[in-house]
Amino acid sequence: MKLEGILPPIATPFDREGNLYKAKLKHNVEKWNRTNLAGFVVCGSTGESVYLTTEEKIQLWEWVAEFAAPGKLLLAGTGMESVRETVWLTNKAAEIGYKAVMVRTPHYYKNLLNRADAQCVYFRTVADASKIPLMIYNWPQATGVDIPAEAVVALSEHPNIIAIKESSGNIEKVMQMIREVKPGFQVLVGSAPTLWPSFAVGAVGAVLAYANAAPYSTIAIWEAHRTRENDAARDWQNRIARASWLVTVKHGIPGLKYAMDLNGYYGGPTRLPLIPPSPEAKREIEEAFRDLKG
Repeated sequence: MKLEGILPPIATPFDREGNLYKAKLKHNVEKWNRTNLAGFVVCGSTGESVYLTTEEKIQLWEWVAEFAAPGKLLLAGTGMESVRETVWLTNKAAEIGYKAVMVRTPHYYKNLLNRADAQCVYFRTVADASKIPLMIYNWPQATGVDIPAEAVVALSEHPNIIAIKESSGNIEKVMQMIREVKPGFQVLVGSAPTLWPSFAVGAVGAVLAYANAAPYSTIAIWEAHRTRENDAARDWQNRIARASWLVTVKHGIPGLKYAMDLNGYYGGPTRLPLIPPSPEAKREIEEAFRDLKG
């Protein structure tokens, strides 16, 4: 299975009462369908998955499967702290028609899990029991756990572990994994501020929160890289640098959802305890996205 290109981990739309907003999800997915996005990741971190019930996750998977255009690759975010719950969610996503899952590193018991052997046991055991392939999801800025490159290399030997989404922004680590993993294992990145440099060293795709709001600019970088137009790729990378940093690093999901609202998508409210961006943050985002439309 090829995971190349750009996939947004889609933001979950809520109405003003905090319920899932089906009509707005349909609106967003149908607009993204008209782009060259490779597919969608449903219930990733950007989708506020840690605030969703199991029933809500299943509902979102079903709705996106209904609305996505033919040919769009569907991945489900299923990572939980226990192997048991992760496997159950993964196989439920498989029943709905998802082709692969994205599983974040377990991290709650950091002193016990921030080590290669524990991470390897977790991912191997999940993969052994999963009906569809697994992509490791590493985001140490949020989890406090950074799976070592050596563990990823070892896990790449497992036939049901096919990729990693490396969101740390660490280009040296990306390069090490590309050099050392088993042939065929795919390295994707999750950091828009380092997107083109990651492609330049060999990453094959990206799962980008920023692509929710401005997919065309990320697709432009991918296409320029694919056709070896390095000047164009560099130019687009410079154009998105501040905007992507604002809605991923500085202001996070509330800022991203505001940028989506600016660009003709539905961002809407986040779930508490995430709070809306301040007036100053909104002004920053408006300025940064002035020439980056949806």
